[in-house]
Amino acid sequence: MVKKYLYISLFIISIIGLSVVQYQYFRIGLNLAGLQFDKNMTEAMAEMKEELSDRNELTYLVATSISGEKENFKLSMDSIRDASEYFLNDFIKSSLAEHGIKADYSYELYVRDSDVFLQSSEQFDISDEVLSYPMALKGYLVETVNKNLILEVRFKNVNRYFLSQLNGLTIPSLIFILIIISILIWVFRAFYLQKNLITSTNEFINNLTHELKTPVFSMGVATKILEGKIDGEGKDVVGLMRSQLDKMKNQIDKVLELAIIEGKKEVLEIERLDLCPLLIRIGSDFGSLVKLEGGKFHMDLGDSSYLIKGDKYHIDNAINSLLENAKKYSKDPVDIRLRASKEKNQVRIQVSDKGIGISKESQKKIFDKYFRVPNGDRHDVKGYGLGLHYVKRIVNLHKGRIDVLSEEGIGSTFTMTLPLCKT
Repeated sequence: MVKKYLYISLFIISIIGLSVVQYQYFRIGLNLAGLQFDKNMTEAMAEMKEELSDRNELTYLVATSISGEKENFKLSMDSIRDASEYFLNDFIKSSLAEHGIKADYSYELYVRDSDVFLQSSEQFDISDEVLSYPMALKGYLVETVNKNLILEVRFKNVNRYFLSQLNGLTIPSLIFILIIISILIWVFRAFYLQKNLITSTNEFINNLTHELKTPVFSMGVATKILEGKIDGEGKDVVGLMRSQLDKMKNQIDKVLELAIIEGKKEVLEIERLDLCPLLIRIGSDFGSLVKLEGGKFHMDLGDSSYLIKGDKYHIDNAINSLLENAKKYSKDPVDIRLRASKEKNQVRIQVSDKGIGISKESQKKIFDKYFRVPNGDRHDVKGYGLGLHYVKRIVNLHKGRIDVLSEEGIGSTFTMTLPLCKT
């Protein structure tokens, strides 16, 4: 659960971080667009100023409109004024377009602190959202009308215009961010759906195998008793039954181990648990089987109560796995001891045997998945190298540890240490 929220938090932080970075790039883009716009306007205004300083059809028409002297025109002054505004507007529009400026604008031709002579049909009043570029004219037009003329071009909603210029960057970026978010949400959803399916499957396998283990173990003890009391062909039949029950038990153990081996903490059903009754039952059942086979089993549980927070089924399987390993790798006659004791705020469960032991080199790897202690070409003990890895996995999930002390030819002691409940 913690990892789930960690992944979600990292995902949210990453998206926020990506959005912040994109926003910073966006601001930089706006600033650059503004600088480029100013540069283009400066160049455009310089060219317009140069064009309007010479005598040509446009300047002659504008000068006539301002001065009112229409000796070469048969039109009314209103018509001349309308024509002047139209052609001046067309001239400004063309000049701006040549420098890549296609924003909406308005213009005025006026004398400072005096009347406006010519202007565009739509006017933008001076405000924070309007960008103004005034330009003092010179040359023919100024000399003809004998006035200090100013041509002012204004732009409204320039930020919106800059945004339109950045659409080639902002829109793809937003689309890619949305695609990334969609893909990650889909991946997380698929991951957790799959995880829930695996968890449900493992819980089913876990419950099924636990239900099967008890009758299989009971039948194993019963067949062992019958094997000592029946002679002749009946003994062979009981022996066959016992052999097949052993195989079934091994397969159940392996299915259980494989089901939990990749599981996470969420698979465990944690509860307040007293280990003492559990150890008594495990020891009694296991001791009966060992004694039936002519071996020895000793149990020393020390205190009468060991309260922990854990999963009863998996703790049961882990201890049984250690006991089964001790029996598998013991020399005849089998001699196994189960001990339990308190040490500060922990309970120590020890399983000792007088078996073949484990080499120093192998002790470093025995808890690795699929590792089996090398024994030449002999395969007297069957297995998949999952038992001890399973035990370590369960102990780790219970915030404990497991250690081994072994010497070849003398035996091994496995110590499982688990935290006790705080009273």
